Amino acid sequence: MKQIIETLSNMLEQVRLAMRQLKVTDSQRLLAELEEQMLATDFWHDKANAEAISSQASSLRKHVESWTMLEADLATTLELAEMSDSDQETEFRHTLAGLTSRYDAAMIELKLSGEFDAGPAIVQITAGAGGTDAQDWAQMLLHMYSKYCDKSGLRHSLVDVSYGEEAGIKSATLEVAGLYAYGKLKCEKGVHRLVRLSPFNSQGLRQTSFAMVDVIPEIAENKIDIAADDLRIDTYRSGGNGGQSVNTTDSAVRITHIPTGVVVSIQNERSQLKNKEKAMSILASRLSEVAREQQLEDIAQVRGKVQSAEWGAQIRSYVLQPYTKVKDHRTDYETSDISRVLEGDVEPFIEAYLNHLVGGTNT
Repeated sequence: MKQIIETLSNMLEQVRLAMRQLKVTDSQRLLAELEEQMLATDFWHDKANAEAISSQASSLRKHVESWTMLEADLATTLELAEMSDSDQETEFRHTLAGLTSRYDAAMIELKLSGEFDAGPAIVQITAGAGGTDAQDWAQMLLHMYSKYCDKSGLRHSLVDVSYGEEAGIKSATLEVAGLYAYGKLKCEKGVHRLVRLSPFNSQGLRQTSFAMVDVIPEIAENKIDIAADDLRIDTYRSGGNGGQSVNTTDSAVRITHIPTGVVVSIQNERSQLKNKEKAMSILASRLSEVAREQQLEDIAQVRGKVQSAEWGAQIRSYVLQPYTKVKDHRTDYETSDISRVLEGDVEPFIEAYLNHLVGGTNT
């Protein structure tokens, strides 16, 4: 029992230290303020504001409860262990295993201390080399990240999609909101490679295809200066799968930042004005990210880095044939349960990469 007591005591100490670093007490106060606002009789008069406050409160509640409940359970278990004898050691080891799993998941937050880690993210998925198979693969990744957001309590919205002629998508843009949305999803940035028997090949040959995942933090438009003369704004008709017209007006908007060549297209809103506002917001985030990566102050000098979605550039491989395995080439973390991964179970890969970033061990 001595080892179990020492482990519980150390974990409790680390949790309390982490709670101070993460300012969980401040989050509790903010949550109380938001919940008080939600009790107001006129709270739902402004639906958009009410939904934003409700979502923020939900994320904060999950954050606060994960830490306070873990602290309470560790403290209670430690107290019981100190009063118990060796006859109950097996039972306590079982309890400790469950607490350790929760502890490991919670401590990941300490690795999410970047400037934008706690905020929302913009995820863009683009088909690479591989033709129709690559477009189908891009759509599979869109499904995977949508499922991941659902499982993680993150809110996601598809703001733009360009469908392939035969199947799949050429590109798609997701807005993701919720606590640590960017901090976690930034781990997915890079080229993703798929190996399988092609459903689009009459001979059933094995096909390798690629897709690029780009992740940037969502940054307020007013935090970056964008000259109007640097922009080319085009409007066009929004289209659904197969090129079917969705709107009766040319409401979709494509904005090109001429100095950098950065292009943002938005078509999810029926209002051209709203699409333009959303496109400008995403453009600001993209330009800010490019400038930050290049460490340049003059945005007119920025040239974004280009990475090809093809052989030799992949961060992760998903193999369906001749065996099943998903392997991250940055961390060497892998699993044979590819079905679970494609249904959104990517948290283990994210945890492994965050451990890798801080020089931790990968499990």
